[in-house]
Amino acid sequence: MRSGLLKRIRIFFAVVFIMATAFVFIDFRDILPDSYTGTILYLQFVPSLIKYITLPSVAAAGFAVILILTLLTGRTYCSAICPLGIIQDAGSRLGGLIRRRFRRFGYGKPYTIIRYGILVITILVTITGGIYMVSLLDPYSIFGRFTTYFLKPVVLLLNNAIAGILNRGDIYSLYRIDIKGVTIAAYIIPVVFFLLVAAMSVMKGRLYCNTICPAGTLLGLISKVSVLRINIDHSGCTRCGRCALACKASCIDFHGRDIDNSRCVGCFNCITACREKAISYGLYRGRLQSDGYVPDEGKRSFTVGLLFLLAGIGDAARGRDVPVPKKQSTVREKKNLPVCLPGATSIENFLSRCTACSLCISACPKNVIHPSIAEYGIAGIMQPRMDYHRGFCNFECTICTEICPTGALMPLATEAKKLTQLGVARFIKENCIVHTEKTDCGACSEHCPTKAVEMVHYEANLVIPEVTDDICIGCGACEYACPTTPYKAIFVDGNSEHISAKKPETEKAVLKTDDFPF
Repeated sequence: MRSGLLKRIRIFFAVVFIMATAFVFIDFRDILPDSYTGTILYLQFVPSLIKYITLPSVAAAGFAVILILTLLTGRTYCSAICPLGIIQDAGSRLGGLIRRRFRRFGYGKPYTIIRYGILVITILVTITGGIYMVSLLDPYSIFGRFTTYFLKPVVLLLNNAIAGILNRGDIYSLYRIDIKGVTIAAYIIPVVFFLLVAAMSVMKGRLYCNTICPAGTLLGLISKVSVLRINIDHSGCTRCGRCALACKASCIDFHGRDIDNSRCVGCFNCITACREKAISYGLYRGRLQSDGYVPDEGKRSFTVGLLFLLAGIGDAARGRDVPVPKKQSTVREKKNLPVCLPGATSIENFLSRCTACSLCISACPKNVIHPSIAEYGIAGIMQPRMDYHRGFCNFECTICTEICPTGALMPLATEAKKLTQLGVARFIKENCIVHTEKTDCGACSEHCPTKAVEMVHYEANLVIPEVTDDICIGCGACEYACPTTPYKAIFVDGNSEHISAKKPETEKAVLKTDDFPF
């Protein structure tokens, strides 16, 4: 096909996929059904691969679809499905509008050692030590962090502004949403990668895709033997160089009439740029033997072998009835382990599969899931954790377990989740205002859904919290409700492995108000 129709088709699918994927992260009104989220995330290469390794099934084999698609059509995943790739296209377009020279790319070095070096290091680190390299470099996860930390707050601000205008006219179809951010340190990595990808795309098009991204490098290897590719008709080519200037992947050597298919992302800019119509997309016809071309069977065997290997790997104000501390607490909470999300089964299992895409952070209705900085160690940077100073885990909620695209969080039935112990509450008497200020409180016990925290006699007419470990599920309702600052009088210490808690003898009614705990 020589027509610009190919480019228009690619742009159409790219717009559809990036809008659909972004909406998964910014859906603050929970409009999307679970089936929609699963369908959109099915074709994200790295999350799907990790999920398949965790839970081999057709429902988790979206990565195999991408591999087959790449083998047939080249890197169409990078050009029309990968959200970060589409962002890079927008960046390169912006660069062309700012300065004309940014619109002209030209043939560039392939940076072979850097590309394959990063891919090999990522694979080795993943096999031997965890997936934190994948978490940092996976394009879907980078896009997820962009959307969660930068785009979603903007959408919420816009929603609140429109809601404020409508409410003045007694129209309440929109309502205000509290914007709850994360710690400043958590923005470091998203900002660094935002600046890196933005600078690379504005100046050099798909440079991140073809130099740093391990998924792009891997799919590039497979695209070397793809059935459909960009072809140059040597008899019609005049070596004018327009195709190379239009190529955002900088992979066309017009002097040698050659295309580096491992870097070609199928943008089809070259086809529309060629006035002689010497470039087309179709069945690979090879290079003319007169050019001295001899197929490299060694490279082809390596690529095909790698393909088979992969296929086998199958803050509202505190409540009116809660006392406000007159002085600050002094005893620091001594947490041995962070609290890992429900469905993770264990911290080790979670860290080995989570790519830190931040979808669970974005979807959590109680703002309890936040990115880690040092809680899991260097290997777990940006991996989600429970922050009970900022929120609590709703007793009935299983959203994060249902939307995780990698299998780092396995689906949990609501009844099973209610008996899954993420950690155990620990009481610090020296911080409790019952002890320090001789006043009534009991906020922690009031909001404990399993009655693991009960008030027992302390002195005179005062009662003080006491924790029953075996029925505590570590939901953090007690920690979030505790009014002491900066350190809580009760906190949850995480379990390295999630265990089953005992069912409480007396069930407490679950509070469903969105304004919980006060």
